[in-house]
Order: sequence, then structure tokens, then C-alpha cells
Amino acid sequence: MPFDVIPNLFELDENLNFELSYEDSKLAGHKFGFNENTGEAISHTKNTFNCVSHPTFFNSVKEVILDNREPHELIDAKVKQRSCRNNAWAMVDITLPKVTYRIYTDKHQTDISERIILLHGIDGSCSNVALFGGIDTFCTNGQIRGKYDLVKKKNTSGFSIETFVSELQTAKADFDSHCRMLQVWAETPIKANVRLLLDKIVKSERLSKKMLKLTQEEISKRGKNMYALYSAFTNYSSYADERNGFSLRNTGNDTKGESMWKREQQVSQWIDSKPFQELLVA
Repeated sequence: MPFDVIPNLFELDENLNFELSYEDSKLAGHKFGFNENTGEAISHTKNTFNCVSHPTFFNSVKEVILDNREPHELIDAKVKQRSCRNNAWAMVDITLPKVTYRIYTDKHQTDISERIILLHGIDGSCSNVALFGGIDTFCTNGQIRGKYDLVKKKNTSGFSIETFVSELQTAKADFDSHCRMLQVWAETPIKANVRLLLDKIVKSERLSKKMLKLTQEEISKRGKNMYALYSAFTNYSSYADERNGFSLRNTGNDTKGESMWKREQQVSQWIDSKPFQELLVA
């Protein structure tokens, strides 16, 4: 592909490609939101709740990404789209395999590809979010960088997609900085009892016990360093099956995508925790 040709990046899945209409609810001060393609009611919110449709949000943010990337950086982009709550909650997860950084440990090396995560809810289930991270190409674990590399706007009467896109444009994450931090983690030994450390970070005896096995597997591959511990965390937030023993319960609702996203947020809290951070400066 010639470098002067800009890839389209993604087309929104058909189930998310609909506009919204509203009708007053019998509950005072509230309204129903409808999927105009199907006529189905998919939200019940206060009248002050203001949001754009999925196509308006995702396509607007996509244009910002296209405008702020070199065409060759977008070649072979991998895009996953997830939805739940009858398509009221949506996630577009973009990996750029042409934007990479190599991480070395004393036993292993892996490449990190840049990742862009977009979240949008039209029923009040989430704010408008653009968040940045990476994908470990060795194990395809997803990473997010914590609370600082985040552009987030609530669906309120004052929300403006133009303002959100403008702020996203000026808040492009520093991918190299993120990867340099991961390299420091790869060079930082775990000078603590791993089981006791997990108890302090995870704060759940059942979860900590299962995470210990996963951490030991990562240490055997990557060495006893903080990046191995982080890889165990991101394995937990990337998979929910027999590969890691952290299957999701079948609740009968289409909530898997949202549940896995909550795990990613949980991991972000773990790496920001005092016990994790104290080992980085020990």
C-alpha cells in the first residue's frame, strides 16, 4: 500500500450503525431512547441526558486518529468491536502493529504494539472515553496505561462532540514513554514474597490464589521482574476461559464486553496501588 494512501481504519459494525430518536417517558423528567433502525427502546434516561449516536462518536474520533497519524502507521490495523446492553454500550479496540517497541527481560523479549480504546454509551452506562495503551504481541495481552492517559467526557447537557474531539487531538498519548516505563519494569526484580504481594495488591483471597499460579507461569517465561507480574495481570484482563482459569459467569445477558473492560480498569488500579508502586522505587 502506498504511504500516501490513508487507510480507512474501520467501518462501524451494522448493529452499532444506527441513529437515535427520543420520546417522553411517563416518568416525569425522563425520556426513552430508540434505535431508529429497529424501533427498539434501548435507553431510559433523564431529559438532561445528552449524547450523540455511536456513528457520530466513533467516526468523529476516527477522523482525529487519521489526521494525526502517518499513513504507514495505520497499515494492517486490527480493530475489535464489542457491544452489550442491546447495543447501547459499545467499544472499539484498535491495535497498530506498525507502531511497536521492543521490551527486554533477562529471559525474554517481546514487542508492544500501540493500542487505542474507544468507549461510548447511549444509555448512561459509561462516559465518552478514549484511552491509550498497548498489546503485548507475545501473548496478545491488552494493556491500558492508567488514569492519566485518558480523555473522558460525561454525557451531560453540556457535552459537545466537537469539544471532545478537540481535546483528544491535543491529548495524544506518548507511546514511547509508556514503553520506556515497561522496560524499567522489566529490569526491576520483584524483591518480595509474590504470594504476600498479591494479597496486598488484589485484596481478595480467592482472586489472589488464582493469580499466584498465573504469576508463576509468567515469571517462568519472563523472569522474576515487575513486567512479569504486570503480564499476569493483563492476562487476567484479556482472557476469560480455560487458558487462565478466570472464566466469566454466564448471566444470560450480553455483558461480556463490559465485564472484560471492568477487568482492565481493575488492573489499572492494581498497578497504581501503593504495594505495586513501592516495589518500583525500592
